[in-house]
Amino acid sequence: MSLDEAAVERISEETAEKYRKYFSPGQANILKFSGFDVPEDRAEGCYIWDISGRKFLDCVGGYGAFSLGHRHPKVVEAVKKQLDKEALKSHFFMSIELADACEAMAQVLPGDINYSFLCNSGTEAVEGALKAARIHTGRTEYIGAINGFHGKSFGSLSVSGRELYKEAFKPLLPVVQQVPFGDADALADAINDKTAAVILEVVQGEAGVNVPPDDYFPKVREICSANGALLIADEVRTAYGRTGKMFATEHYNVQPDIVTMAKALGGGVMPVGAFSANADIWDSMFGKNPYLHSTTFGGNPLACSAVIAAIKTTIEEGLVERSATLGKVLLEGLQSIQKQYPNVVKEVRGKGLLAGVEFDHEDFAALVIAGCGRRDVLVAYSLNNPKVIRLEPPLIIEESELKRAIDAVGEAVAETSEMLAGISG
Repeated sequence: MSLDEAAVERISEETAEKYRKYFSPGQANILKFSGFDVPEDRAEGCYIWDISGRKFLDCVGGYGAFSLGHRHPKVVEAVKKQLDKEALKSHFFMSIELADACEAMAQVLPGDINYSFLCNSGTEAVEGALKAARIHTGRTEYIGAINGFHGKSFGSLSVSGRELYKEAFKPLLPVVQQVPFGDADALADAINDKTAAVILEVVQGEAGVNVPPDDYFPKVREICSANGALLIADEVRTAYGRTGKMFATEHYNVQPDIVTMAKALGGGVMPVGAFSANADIWDSMFGKNPYLHSTTFGGNPLACSAVIAAIKTTIEEGLVERSATLGKVLLEGLQSIQKQYPNVVKEVRGKGLLAGVEFDHEDFAALVIAGCGRRDVLVAYSLNNPKVIRLEPPLIIEESELKRAIDAVGEAVAETSEMLAGISG
């Protein structure tokens, strides 16, 4: 139930003050400046409501977490049912839920990858993958991509590719190289007999939805295999249908050695991450000591029930195919905006229901995000390329809702162009 204006203002200011005192003064200031200082209240499907009752179409999608939308009833039901039985595991007995979740993942993972370790987030998944690559190969060096994003814990940050987030925490992992994404020749020049793994997002998300050339990943696979290095496919953002395939590597017919996942894995209800690999890598990681890598909360029964329901729902509702079909609508709609405003929209790119619009300046992108917000549509900021706004709507979105989001972007671009022309004039 929505509140009156005075109550909304009071609760908003109280929340902002608690942010300033106990959480993050910087975030409080940014959200207030951007016009998103009224707290959110509830969410359902493709929508979020704030405490004033205002309803927003969510095309941020939890940065990929809400592939099934908010509170999908099948996932909520599974988690509630599990909560009545057991929430967290004792670590003393085997877990039926963990066994079933890993089996469900094995049934959709590419190739011979059939072992999984469940954790709580994408960055934890990457940390586990880096450790697995090191122990399996006996090597200590890694290669990532410029502007790649893999998380902000120490190992994940080390292989990520924007110095802004790394400089204050150096020294990180000692030998990590970053090469241009999409440039197989640069990777071939960088790799050597000390390289444990090459870690790449299949589509770079925070870099602004960078889609590689079609022949890039096949070449990467060949380079890694020829040099004895593992290929870690970071599918934290793209797994479970986001790009129009269950896993984005399927677009390129490439078999990675290790896959990292999170975001959509928990069905938008539970925080879940995972890394997965084949039997040989798993034996290197856990064969001598099953507890060499462990977690207290990862793979808990609530999370596992969400994983099982999320995978089942994605398949039963045909959301992978839906993403491919609606992805064409999204890309064509955004490209039509580019044609209307070629002076400010540099490029539109994407795959499935993951699209980026790059502007000529990051301030223009920020103003478009705010303009969409005024039209009750939420679109995303790109952490490693602020010139790009991203659209990552739930895969359950209706075509009419998707077109509404495209229209909002177009109107925000027009409004921003007119405003800046007026200032310069």
